[in-house]
Amino acid sequence: MSFTHPVSRPWLGGRELDYVTEAVSDGWISSQGPYVRRFEEEFARYNGVAHGVACSSGTTALTLALRALGVGPGDEVIVPEFTMIASAWAVTYTGATPVFVDCGDDLNIDVSLIEEKITPRTKVILPVHIYGRRCDMDAIMDIALQYNLRVVEDSAEAHGVRPVGDIACFSLFANKIITAGEGGICLTEDPRLAEQMAHLRAMAFTKDHSFLHKKLAYNFRMTSMQAAVALAQTEQLDTILATRREIERRYDEGLRGIDGITTMPARDVLWMYDLRAERREELRDFLAAEGIETRVFFKPMSRQPGYYDADWPSLNASRFSEDGFYLPTHTGLTAQDQEFITGRIRKFYGAA
Repeated sequence: MSFTHPVSRPWLGGRELDYVTEAVSDGWISSQGPYVRRFEEEFARYNGVAHGVACSSGTTALTLALRALGVGPGDEVIVPEFTMIASAWAVTYTGATPVFVDCGDDLNIDVSLIEEKITPRTKVILPVHIYGRRCDMDAIMDIALQYNLRVVEDSAEAHGVRPVGDIACFSLFANKIITAGEGGICLTEDPRLAEQMAHLRAMAFTKDHSFLHKKLAYNFRMTSMQAAVALAQTEQLDTILATRREIERRYDEGLRGIDGITTMPARDVLWMYDLRAERREELRDFLAAEGIETRVFFKPMSRQPGYYDADWPSLNASRFSEDGFYLPTHTGLTAQDQEFITGRIRKFYGAA
């Protein structure tokens, strides 16, 4: 189905075309091109972090981070129940075991439940900043310090939330706050971790490129053309975040006072505008008929076939997944677009 108002749409309002044209004209289109380093340096600088390592996706960013920290078979990683499955899959890719922790009412990992899941095999806590809401990182870092654990932040949905963990991993997929179409980047203060992630993303070649590979590694590289787009997007990130704050404010106002709609806590940065709805599926069908696309919330990891736990219906994450969804949220969304969307929701519920 084609939607007049899709859930997401890339906003390419800067020098993306100029930079990509330069990359193509110069012939530097592979991962060896100069835009990769330029993007890594600029994104790290923006976030106040020393090192950036660009890669092919947010999922590969998480995988590189965990591998660089030595996570492997026999280890456990604390992962939220409420997240996109890539957070858990990255752990599984390393051979380690994800151990799931339920969410609080803000959808982020419930920090009060983390300690009871820690065992002698636990190596990393992997919080996810859901829909742009920053996790309680002070509490998470305190727990990590107490138990001598490392912290990998899944910031796929949270460009603009400044990292504090050992490594922060961002996605650059087309629906994210900033994009390269596909891609990801890891940020860290530790030069050795940055070096190890860069080594692993490029097939662990030795310095003399002798084709002797001493460890299992990956082809997780980003091209210079992707990095050219990502650099142009990073240059506009403050403007993009400010525009999205205004989008959040307009939705808050437009949805106020509708019986049947429950708005969610404010976001530190707006990725998607999430809410809960009575008769959710009827509402989504009604909106779809009006050309408005919506998406449902994540399902609990313990409901996923690969991680199935029969107790999943008792989770807070399960309760939210039953009636939660999000509205079109992208930087190019206009006030008129939002007036139409919120007006249709008001019509569905018979709100004045």
